[in-house]
Amino acid sequence: MEAQSNWDVSVEELKGLMDEKADFRLIDVREAHEVEICSLGGELIPLASLPQRLGELDPASHIVVHCRSGGRSAKAVNAMRSAGFENAWNLQGGILAWIEGIDPSLQPY
Repeated sequence: MEAQSNWDVSVEELKGLMDEKADFRLIDVREAHEVEICSLGGELIPLASLPQRLGELDPASHIVVHCRSGGRSAKAVNAMRSAGFENAWNLQGGILAWIEGIDPSLQPY
C-alpha cells in the first residue's frame, strides 16, 4: 500500500485490496449507530475506545482505518503510528468517498 499523503489510501486502493482478498484488517472507528446506517464490513472499534483496544491488534499487520469522512480515522492512524503500527492507513474521504466512488447503493448520511 502506498501512501497518498500522510498515510492515506484511496477508495480505489481499498477496493483493490478487497477484490484480491489481501491480508489486512479493516477497522471502522465510527459509532455503532453510524454502522447501522451503512458499513463496509470492517471491525467496529469506535475512536474513543481505540487506545484501550490497541492490544487486540497486531502492530505488524496491515490495517486500513475508516470513518464517515476521514477525520476520525486520520486521528486513529496518527495514534496507531505513534504506538508503533507502521502499516496503519487512513481511508481518504472515509465511507462517504467509498459511496461516491465505489458503491452508491450504500446510504450516505
